[in-house]
Amino acid sequence: MVSVRLENITKRFDNVVAVDRVSLEIQKGEFFFLLGPSGCGKSTLLRLIAGLYQPEGGRIFFDDREVTAVPPNERNTGMVFQNYALWPHMTVWKNVEYGLTLRKVSPAERLRRVSKALEMVQMEAYANRSPNQLSGGQQQRVALARALVVEPDVVLLDEPLSNLDARLRLEMREQIQELHRKLGITMIYVTHDQKEALAMADRMAVMQIGRVGQVGNPRALYARPSSRFVADFIGEINLLAGEVTAVDDKVCVETALGTIHGRMAYDGIQKGDRVLCAVRPEALAFLEGQPARGENVVSGQVRNVVYLGDLEQYIVDLVDGTQVKLVDHNPLERKAGAGEDARLRFSPSAVVILQDEGEPA
Repeated sequence: MVSVRLENITKRFDNVVAVDRVSLEIQKGEFFFLLGPSGCGKSTLLRLIAGLYQPEGGRIFFDDREVTAVPPNERNTGMVFQNYALWPHMTVWKNVEYGLTLRKVSPAERLRRVSKALEMVQMEAYANRSPNQLSGGQQQRVALARALVVEPDVVLLDEPLSNLDARLRLEMREQIQELHRKLGITMIYVTHDQKEALAMADRMAVMQIGRVGQVGNPRALYARPSSRFVADFIGEINLLAGEVTAVDDKVCVETALGTIHGRMAYDGIQKGDRVLCAVRPEALAFLEGQPARGENVVSGQVRNVVYLGDLEQYIVDLVDGTQVKLVDHNPLERKAGAGEDARLRFSPSAVVILQDEGEPA
């Protein structure tokens, strides 16, 4: 396994800048995610690491070895594609063995490695089948075995679960995580699925329009997003606009709903800044039978209620016209019905103050 370092990597396709001066450091043995919407450059960045594309600018290192101009077959990476990319005329065994044959590995060593790889993904019983005799989940296991059999320094996964149904996605998530724990290999995983990234990643980079918006572990990015885009992309978020009136141990923001207290999320925050108070739906709670005193109390009317068994969602129209979502994760009984007045409270520690940069691109 190796560390991977990107220094100011840029990639263009005609006049479109797909990756724009991206710098990242991925540690040895890390399970690192590139997360973002379609067209943000995450798959292009993965292909640059694999050597399938060449950058117009910047450098790529595996440990201290620069590989920017090194061809793909000399980088010792294993790649798992979204569409599996299995040879339909070859058996499972031959598909997994193919990379070793190209590397001129001895027959005895090929036998050992293919057997081990199929065992790791629990596909040894299907070795003589063709890909079209397998389910989607089984085909993805074969693709994973093929990537692992070459004993790569880095495994690159490009949205590998996007073609699977919900149940199979969960099963494969667990299997990939277990393989990472056993092998300790560096893995870089591309996805647009926020829950997938939150559930699996050691760290992740959130990308937007070819650039990295924020890097960190899942808990930090969810709880302390650094921008409106990151806050809105990772999970659901309520945003209340206002102006900073005081900066002390807490930040005071004057809004149409009154004063809201929160914590800083960007450097250089000062009085007069136009900001957004970001609050996750689960941080909101109903005030039931309590006086509306204290910090961060807002009022409105319930528009809609959706019961989902393990949680209940409330859409509330606040008095200034802002619509917010509240999520109750222990819905033993309904807290309010549609059309009822409601008062909501949220802790200052749950409010992240973000710069108001307008609507995200």
